[in-house]
Amino acid sequence: MPRAVVFDLDYTLAVPTRDRETILREAVDAAGAPPLTREEYLEVHGQHLTRESREPIFADLLAGRDTDADPAAVATAYRETIAEALEPLPGVESLLAALRTEYRVGLLTNGPVRAQRDKLETLGWEDAFDAALVTGELEAGKPDPRAFEAIAAELDVDPADAVYVGDDAEADVAGATNAGMTAVQVLLEDGPDPDPRAVAHVEQRELATALPAVLSELE
Repeated sequence: MPRAVVFDLDYTLAVPTRDRETILREAVDAAGAPPLTREEYLEVHGQHLTRESREPIFADLLAGRDTDADPAAVATAYRETIAEALEPLPGVESLLAALRTEYRVGLLTNGPVRAQRDKLETLGWEDAFDAALVTGELEAGKPDPRAFEAIAAELDVDPADAVYVGDDAEADVAGATNAGMTAVQVLLEDGPDPDPRAVAHVEQRELATALPAVLSELE
């Protein structure tokens, strides 16, 4: 019987109202930086999962380019642009509150500390979880088992007694499974196929209504 439910943040509980390519373009334009693609950003982002801010990401992306743009300014513009565009998925705030009456509820999200904590503040979710960890605060990011073990420790449960809910097949499903947790995959529109390592799959827009039934079946 699960004792804890842990969530990913981006594209699991909250989504931007504009696509990330547009948000990135708006941010680099505002900071006077040269164009950057979403693919370039994601490749470098994956190398900086345990950072305080996105400044090292943009420092790497701007290195060797003909620009005087300040990586810190680009990081700030990107953080503020994302926060302005972020909104919770339908019903998830009520879902979190209801789950906390039966389970320990946690959050484990990849990314720099300032970026992810700012999202939680923007959403008003600083107290929405029994424990919330950003990998920028940890020794390793998802899918490293140490990240999942850290949130389990914060929730005072064994990983085997926790269910992890996230959209990414490797960072979330594989990572949680390899750490001994049960994984539930959130399926995005036009996203990857359901991963067989997850014990259940729920459509992103149906998370709030579908997840309680999934959890009941695991008891």
